[in-house]
Amino acid sequence: MSVSDKLTHFDDAGNACMVDVGRKDETKRIAVAQGRISMKSTAYAMVRAGTMKKGDVLGVARIAGIMAAKKVDTLIPLCHPLAITQADIVFTFDDDKYAVGIEATVGIVGRTGVEMEALTAVSVAALTIYDMCKAVDKGMEISDICLRKKSGGKSGDYSRQGR
Repeated sequence: MSVSDKLTHFDDAGNACMVDVGRKDETKRIAVAQGRISMKSTAYAMVRAGTMKKGDVLGVARIAGIMAAKKVDTLIPLCHPLAITQADIVFTFDDDKYAVGIEATVGIVGRTGVEMEALTAVSVAALTIYDMCKAVDKGMEISDICLRKKSGGKSGDYSRQGR
């Protein structure tokens, strides 16, 4: 097995462990993740118009996503607690598919990346939209959550190619 094929969260005996990032250089790191939530036209129109009974769906989802990015170490056992320097959530509308696109950008100057923070931000933003809209549409679908790109760190830049 090559070094690049070795799973980093396991020691030589196969035990789960937290990666020691103490010897890594601090660099600027950015991760961008994306996802989407599809819904019935009625729910979509209400989200888009801001008329959902529970209030500003996307405003609440944006705050939830940012908060989630800051709390990843309490959710995912082997993630490091990080002092992130940036967390942004952007929503887009797909009128043809009644879907809301979610993009999270998370940044840090640190010794480890923020991919999990960006992915978690998208996931929690989507779940918040679901929670706030479920009275109108319980059949919403969360999909296509993935890392779109990342920069910085020893492994360098990554950009997701079309799949």
